[in-house]
Amino acid sequence: MTHNISSMTGFARAQGQGNWGSVICELRSINHRYLELSVHLPDTLRPIENALREQIRAHIKRGKVECYIRYQHHDAKNTEMNVNLDLAKQLCKLNDTIAESLNNKAITNTMDIVRWPGVLQIEELDLEHIQDELIKVMEKALADLLAARAREGSELKKIFVDRLSAMEEELVKVKSHLPEIMGLQREKLSNRFLDAKLELDANRLEQEMVMIAQRIDVAEEIERLTTHITETHRVLKQGGAVGRRLDFLMQELHREANTLGAKSVNIETSRVSVELKVLIEQMREQVQNIE
Repeated sequence: MTHNISSMTGFARAQGQGNWGSVICELRSINHRYLELSVHLPDTLRPIENALREQIRAHIKRGKVECYIRYQHHDAKNTEMNVNLDLAKQLCKLNDTIAESLNNKAITNTMDIVRWPGVLQIEELDLEHIQDELIKVMEKALADLLAARAREGSELKKIFVDRLSAMEEELVKVKSHLPEIMGLQREKLSNRFLDAKLELDANRLEQEMVMIAQRIDVAEEIERLTTHITETHRVLKQGGAVGRRLDFLMQELHREANTLGAKSVNIETSRVSVELKVLIEQMREQVQNIE
């Protein structure tokens, strides 16, 4: 069964309103190694923060996600607000005592007193009802965000498939040159014997060729590269949260491409090694965007 892969980058905005009030929900996500979640909402809605966090975690596994909630009561103009005067007086008295002890005659700022928890008492909200409505708005925002991440993930998948196909073509070129490479090495070795005026013993030549072949044999690297490419195709087809798996495969592909270059004895093999590393690096940069 094939599933989509998703980018970690996206933005979504949803809003809702009713007799309970109005709310706007914004979600922004960018790349991150793990899931890092920040929720910004009014203090009056703080008791339902955990429910919102769990809702996001149920849909998103990786990325730095910021959630912004703006809420307005349905009748904010007529909302009853009371001041706890006893607490306000105590705070003012305490402020004067501290100011006198520090020889600081700073005037008490009224708004600083009002902001103190418990001083301003607002009519209690029906949080249970608001939570239900807010969850619905959040679900819409999450659906839009996931759709945006999926669209970008689909484009990234095309890039990966194109690069993997290009790598497969390069490996075919290497395989086709292997007999030619061995023939050139045999010729070079024969010429070296002749230049040194040594008797060209068939057994000696074969022994030398065996040792050279072992040093320049890249069949194992080609096989491993092919295996990793096949596995990358499988992971892309599998879909889901595969970013870390893809990152590991990019490391393994790069390692084998390096070894292929280290064993190179002709220009074509060296060129293929460089081209493979360029393609792998292009994929590795994009893998950092995958969930």
